[in-house]
Amino acid sequence: MRTARFTLDPAFTIGEVNPRLFGSFVEHLGRCVYTGIFEPGHPTADAEGVRQDVLDLVRELGVTTLRYPGGNFVSGYKWEDSVGPAEDRPRRLDLAWRSTETNRFGLSEYIAFLKKVGPQAEPMMAINLGTRGVAEALELQEYANHPSGTALSDLRAAHGDKDPFGIKVWCLGNEMDGPWQTGHKTAEEYGRIAAETARAMRQMDPSVELVACGSSSQSMPTFAEWEATVLTETYDLVDYISLHAYYEPQDGDLDSFLASAVDMESFIENVVATCDHVGARLKSQKKINLSFDEWNVWYTSKWHEIENSDTRDWPEAPRLLEDNYSVLDAVVFGSLLIALLRHADRVTVACLAQLVNVIAPIMTEPGGPAWRQTTFFPFAQASRYGRGQVLDVRVDSPTHETKKYGETALLHATAVRAEDGTVTVFAVNRSRTESLPLEIALSGLALAQVTEHSVLSDENPDARNTVAEPERVTPHPAKGTSLKDGTLSAVLEPLSWNVIRLA
Repeated sequence: MRTARFTLDPAFTIGEVNPRLFGSFVEHLGRCVYTGIFEPGHPTADAEGVRQDVLDLVRELGVTTLRYPGGNFVSGYKWEDSVGPAEDRPRRLDLAWRSTETNRFGLSEYIAFLKKVGPQAEPMMAINLGTRGVAEALELQEYANHPSGTALSDLRAAHGDKDPFGIKVWCLGNEMDGPWQTGHKTAEEYGRIAAETARAMRQMDPSVELVACGSSSQSMPTFAEWEATVLTETYDLVDYISLHAYYEPQDGDLDSFLASAVDMESFIENVVATCDHVGARLKSQKKINLSFDEWNVWYTSKWHEIENSDTRDWPEAPRLLEDNYSVLDAVVFGSLLIALLRHADRVTVACLAQLVNVIAPIMTEPGGPAWRQTTFFPFAQASRYGRGQVLDVRVDSPTHETKKYGETALLHATAVRAEDGTVTVFAVNRSRTESLPLEIALSGLALAQVTEHSVLSDENPDARNTVAEPERVTPHPAKGTSLKDGTLSAVLEPLSWNVIRLA
């Protein structure tokens, strides 16, 4: 196969990676919370019921921002149900996932969990603009963030949380363009309530960072028109607009599935264009950034089979959306991470949906073990090594034809230069059958050696980690990668996620 090539030069950069790019998402959905991060009585549970085996994996994953409590769940969420003594909290029907919510894990427990993850873990709170509005948003903000001396801040203290939660980033609802959303609105209706809520929240605290709902996917019939209408109302009041995208194979078309990042990059660029068009029309110097606060591989077709069945009758913490990811899925997942990094100048928040059990990198069994899915490894490596300046990578690559995206490069890659001058290359070989020779010319970079070339691949692209074989798939070192006379030479295995570190 023809060699793929690109050049790295520190003079040509995309932008600085915001640590929030490595966020995740905890929704009251299925077993993400209950028997996921929270399971009193589990052999590893601490005094607050948090599973320590899961906590260790969350720290290893390198998660920063954690979006909460939804997702679709938030559009029926009553924050008051989730505070105060756990034994006094009401049980509620959750319309979004046709489940019963016990509220045993709530707002205080979420903040306490973040503190246990570590100082890098930052709250990102979604507010209900489906069935509620401005008044309830302000009440939640006061309860969570005001120091003391008011009814709601003093109520928080009485509940055992003297110190304010310090939530800086707030999502103004969730997927309000979706007809499936409780309280679904038109763009005009949502734009008005989002603007009213944002204005009021800024009266309480001008420093809050606010995320307006963008389209639930690029395929929505109102895409771009929705963003333009919402931003016309909210442009000077919000900091971000959201994007959500999920990918799965369609009709067995694996080559198009492997090229899913083509759609993700197009989505990002189209939203940026729409934001900047609105800004130009409003004669504003402000730039709206993007919060890609739901993304993943998700076999939604499997979910729709369950959703349309008559088998769900308001259970507690049912097994929903528990996709088991293959090597193939992990390579696509890694390519999506590359897409986010390649647009780090405007995508400054991103949240992998979700953290545990629900389309997640971490799986658990009630009363049993926790383990890493195949997708765990690309995320953990990107979070660890993808900090610094993203270099402008423009590949010259062999291509192949895909049904959905036409002619597509086999190499998808980016590179990040850390503060200490080291460089990490993230690369995916999309070919399912052939190795891909790679040459990288290093210009203006004082790099002398390859310190690591890690590969996630397998002879069986359907190989997975399971409770029976939790370490069936792990990254392995590549052979033969070298750096000589300013040129890196490597061979990327077929269907592989690669991390090449240079110092």
